[in-house]
Amino acid sequence: MQRLSQEDLIAAFKAGHRQFSDLDLSKIDLFYVDLRGIVLARSHLRDAYLPYANLSQSDLREADFCRAHLCDTHLYEADLTQADLSQALLIRANLRSGCLRRADLQGANLDGADLRQADLRQADLRGASLVKANLTGALLAKADLRGCNLFRAVGAQIEESQCDRTTTYPDGHRHHL
Repeated sequence: MQRLSQEDLIAAFKAGHRQFSDLDLSKIDLFYVDLRGIVLARSHLRDAYLPYANLSQSDLREADFCRAHLCDTHLYEADLTQADLSQALLIRANLRSGCLRRADLQGANLDGADLRQADLRQADLRGASLVKANLTGALLAKADLRGCNLFRAVGAQIEESQCDRTTTYPDGHRHHL
């Protein structure tokens, strides 16, 4: 897997290139960088630093964002199908209308995230925190919410999701009443 530096990625993007699949971008610092429409499918961005970056309408399928810092990142309409976002920080991230089908979000922090109209079907959210997240219109069928904290989440329709006694519901209860 080819390694690409922050400078080379930004320069190529500014020159009009959008295809950056299958790259090693681990630990890259892309703070407040506008990369709308970039293709990073299957790329490794483990431990990357991307707060306030704009990755809206990007192809991020099967990308590895394990432990990445994505707080306040714009991921509007991004395709994160089967992406690894385990242990990622997505506090206040804009994932509105994004596709996170079958994504691994185990232990991720999505507190205050905007997930309106997002597709989270079959996503693994075990142990994730979605405190005060907006899930209005989000698709959660067959999502794994065991151990997930949904306290004060808005619009969560979890009837078709997998929950257990460790799931904290939006009302703060551990057992669905």
